[in-house]
Amino acid sequence: MKNLICLSLVALTLTGCAAKTAYRDSCASQLNAAWEEQSLAEAEGFAGTVSYSKAIALLTGAKTQQQFEAYQGCVEKAKKARFYLRESRAGR
Repeated sequence: MKNLICLSLVALTLTGCAAKTAYRDSCASQLNAAWEEQSLAEAEGFAGTVSYSKAIALLTGAKTQQQFEAYQGCVEKAKKARFYLRESRAGR
C-alpha cells in the first residue's frame, strides 16, 4: 500500500513538472512575439493609445510572472497583451 502511494506521488510530481515545462516554453514564445508586436506598434505610432498602455502593463506583469516561474499566468497575460497590441495597431 505504501509503495502504491509513493508511486502515485512520484507520478503526480512528474506530471506537474511536465506541465510547468510546457507553460515555460509557451510563456517565452508568447513574450517574444508580444515584444516584437510592441516594437511594431511603437514604430507605427500607436504608442499613445489606451490599448497600447494596457498591453505594456500586461507585458510587464507577464515578464514578472516568468521570473517567478508562474508560467501559466505569464502565458495568459502575454496573450492578452498581444490582443491589445492588435487593437492598438487597428486604431482602437
